[in-house]
Amino acid sequence: MAAAKPWKTVDDMDLAGKVVLTRVDINVPMEDGRVTDMTRIERILPTVKDILAAGGKPVLLAHFGRPKGDVRADMSLGMVREALEGALGSPVKFAANCIGADAKQGVAALEAGETLLLENTRFHAEETKNDAMFAASLAALGDIYCNDAFSAAHRAHASTEAIARLLPACAGRLMQAELEALEGALGAPERPVVAVVGGAKVSTKLDLLGNLVGKADHLVIGGGMANTFLAAKGVNVGKSLCEHDLADTAREILAKAEAAGCEVILPQDVAIWDKLESRETVEYVDVNECPDDMMMLDVGPRTTAYISQTIQSAKTLIMNGPLGVFEVVPFHKGTFDMLNEIARQTNGGNLISVAGGGDTVAAINLADHGDDFSYISTAGGAFLEWMEGKTLPGVAALED
Repeated sequence: MAAAKPWKTVDDMDLAGKVVLTRVDINVPMEDGRVTDMTRIERILPTVKDILAAGGKPVLLAHFGRPKGDVRADMSLGMVREALEGALGSPVKFAANCIGADAKQGVAALEAGETLLLENTRFHAEETKNDAMFAASLAALGDIYCNDAFSAAHRAHASTEAIARLLPACAGRLMQAELEALEGALGAPERPVVAVVGGAKVSTKLDLLGNLVGKADHLVIGGGMANTFLAAKGVNVGKSLCEHDLADTAREILAKAEAAGCEVILPQDVAIWDKLESRETVEYVDVNECPDDMMMLDVGPRTTAYISQTIQSAKTLIMNGPLGVFEVVPFHKGTFDMLNEIARQTNGGNLISVAGGGDTVAAINLADHGDDFSYISTAGGAFLEWMEGKTLPGVAALED
């Protein structure tokens, strides 16, 4: 029997006739006043539709850009209203402030079946300061608080943290899906667990690596990060991107992994070239044979075969970062081969796969595997902090 969740969902609340203050992330890219990527809007639709279906009145709280407390026309959420209404297929009204008379009048005029979008919370400097009085002004507008913005949950802001302590609170559908996916991947996963961590620098992912060696059975390290570990083991990495000053740190992580019984998988063979450019052919060498004037730009076929074999025996996989410079052909091959194997095992029902992070999502989409993971997080910083084992203020507030 599954353990009870420490937070409530939309299903646990009586929403009929209630004003539901719903924190969403619709910080979408715009060009010439038009939304150019609807992903974030599409992801909040299940929550808004479920609130409407239960007889609730959704009032949306959101930020847009970084106005730093200034009111800026180019960061008004009014620009997003039309796209949101079109996607939702029901009326979306707009209030020119998220507190005060405009907001109160907007809420009072809201009829059944309508949604109200409030102006950018970050037009008030008190938002990012997690100000109690500002949170109280927001809370005064509604009856229930619903947080559907996991991507903002690592920030202790008034609309993500303080407000959750002032009203009956629950997680929206997207927040619920993120938390369940991540809990399944790292909290109480089916073993063996494979973690894939890539990217340019070890320095940006020290906390992540330190946490994962205690959670995963196998840790695949790729990208420029792998070079730092290889150099720490005495391997000549030529002209490759490498943080030589972190050799001691890399050795400490390897020792910690060994003590925890976590296998660290580093490249056995690599694709090399003297400059980062697209080319027809690729040269592979053993990892110990990289010439001084060359760069390691991807993993080789022996490495991908071993990674594939490891994935085939795994039950859970969590991915943050590619194995090589996937944006430049032919140095995408190692990452794509691994993604093909993850997709095969996931679609075959053998693997729970969770991925997140900008480069990771870009690589997955480029390889056309956007529908082949169990869950892909678009949360960026919040996803990374969760993987690092940190407490997210927005989630902790729901649990309290």
